[in-house]
Amino acid sequence: MYFCYIVEYVIIVTHAVKLTVSVSINRMVFMRVALLEDEPAQAEMVIMSLQSAGHECKHFSSGKTFIENVTDDAFDLLIMDWNVPDLNGPEALKSVRKNLSWQIPVLFTTSRSQEEDIVFALDSGADDYMIKPLKKNELISRINSLLRRASPPEKPVELLTFSPYIFARDNRTVSKSGVNIELTHKEFDVALHLFQNNGNLLSRKYLLKNVWGQEAELNTRTVDTHISNIRKKLGINPGDGWRLSSVYQHGYRLENLSGTE
Repeated sequence: MYFCYIVEYVIIVTHAVKLTVSVSINRMVFMRVALLEDEPAQAEMVIMSLQSAGHECKHFSSGKTFIENVTDDAFDLLIMDWNVPDLNGPEALKSVRKNLSWQIPVLFTTSRSQEEDIVFALDSGADDYMIKPLKKNELISRINSLLRRASPPEKPVELLTFSPYIFARDNRTVSKSGVNIELTHKEFDVALHLFQNNGNLLSRKYLLKNVWGQEAELNTRTVDTHISNIRKKLGINPGDGWRLSSVYQHGYRLENLSGTE
């Protein structure tokens, strides 16, 4: 069975699934995109294109600010301009690749069209390259192509039940009492770690290492922000049989109060 969603320019087909329980979880792919672009008109076009396709875009006009945020927050895709005032694109890209062990797709944009420039950008760590002025339809198509390449091979969806929550690990969806909940990729990963380790105290360092792939270089506020978002979005409360507690100077513990999962 295939589930299809029509986004403004593309049809997204989720993984083929063979359900082992009578629960169906459907959701349009949602991404958080970081954009490095110092030209206001170009930035506005990219932001509007992404938003029209159902994605969130956070814009930065400074290379240094961009690096600080992408290494301290969670994004699914980076779009980077070559020429920005304080730090050029290749330098920013090398810094991103050095500090982030998780492999995030990067789309490079520039007005340079020489072969040596394109090769240089790709060798610096870019996954794709677009020459300005950018075209809306092509931009969305290239973004979806990058996501397909970054996604794992198709395989049956594995459903993990923590009543009233159901997680589909392979297509990264979650529902509560049959209602789908919108989570970013990193929020999904953090939430799943909490539920799979319920009853155990998980330190911020543990979550940074296992979700972001960092030993402890990221600001621990990143974890706190994601925990806060998860608590609100999933509506975790004792009335539903779950309690999420902050343990001072240690981390977080999710407890199953009902005794069943």
